[in-house]
Amino acid sequence: MKLSEEFFQRDVLEVAPELVGKILVRRLDDGTELRERITETEAYRGEEDKGCYASKGRTKANELLYGRSGIIFMRLCYGMHWLMNIVTGEEDQPQGVLLRCGELHNGPAKLTKYMNIDGSLEGEEICRSERIWLEDDGEKFNVITAPRVGIDYAGEYWKSVLWRFIAERK
Repeated sequence: MKLSEEFFQRDVLEVAPELVGKILVRRLDDGTELRERITETEAYRGEEDKGCYASKGRTKANELLYGRSGIIFMRLCYGMHWLMNIVTGEEDQPQGVLLRCGELHNGPAKLTKYMNIDGSLEGEEICRSERIWLEDDGEKFNVITAPRVGIDYAGEYWKSVLWRFIAERK
């Protein structure tokens, strides 16, 4: 079952752990569907969060984070790796979930590369899209928390908050 808009209309700290175990589906132009179960996410929450793309305020580059929930927000890392985020919460309260890892691909750039996800999907509504969506097949996972990765620039407090959510291996 596809996730609904209501799923994303909640605080990122509720949405991010609940995305662990969901299935990311990407339909290519030829009709092929790629699927991968999400095993790790990270939460980014508001202008006060020094790790968030909105930490320096509203800009043209981060405008989508201030918009409706369920919108895909893409970031190009190091000029070559696409990272996929999904906006959550209320409008004008910038927050989003980074899809960090899948069952087969251990890193946000590896995940997007395999799934053929790039900047062309920025602004897409994940709940209404025919090109990309998330499904819930009912499988449940224990979720553990850890510090976020790759945000040393955010300072000790913000890099240490336990806002990374990981499917616990059985």
